[in-house]
Amino acid sequence: MSTYKNILVAVDGSQEAEWALQKAVTIAKNDNATLVLAHVIDTRNYPTIEAYDTTIRDRSETFANDLIKKYKEQAEAAGVTNVVGDIVLGSPKGQISKDLPKKHNIDLIVCGATGLNVVERFLIGSVSESVVRHARCDVMIVRTEEA
Repeated sequence: MSTYKNILVAVDGSQEAEWALQKAVTIAKNDNATLVLAHVIDTRNYPTIEAYDTTIRDRSETFANDLIKKYKEQAEAAGVTNVVGDIVLGSPKGQISKDLPKKHNIDLIVCGATGLNVVERFLIGSVSESVVRHARCDVMIVRTEEA
């Protein structure tokens, strides 16, 4: 079995992301790996949304900072010694599968299986599906809370 050095876990505040975090923390602790907590602020629709709500960008950044802080504290309390938070703007698919792994020299990506509906999945695909397809390192898709 591989020993991982740099683990990326994608977090968005969903239940699936919480499960992914729990599993990533366990692996990072067992392998003495660096855990990178990543949140991608999806800015593709900002121009349209900001026409109606000019505070959306600030609220997104506040949410992201609070989320990463909370998860970092949880990971450190569980015994992970090296935890890094990274908040980026852009497309979650590209950031999680390509840009962030390159930036942090990632050898394992852990993300939750999100619940897009059938139509969305057919038209645009899920983030986790894109990560599996395009990542150049190992990927773990978490569907359950079980260890």
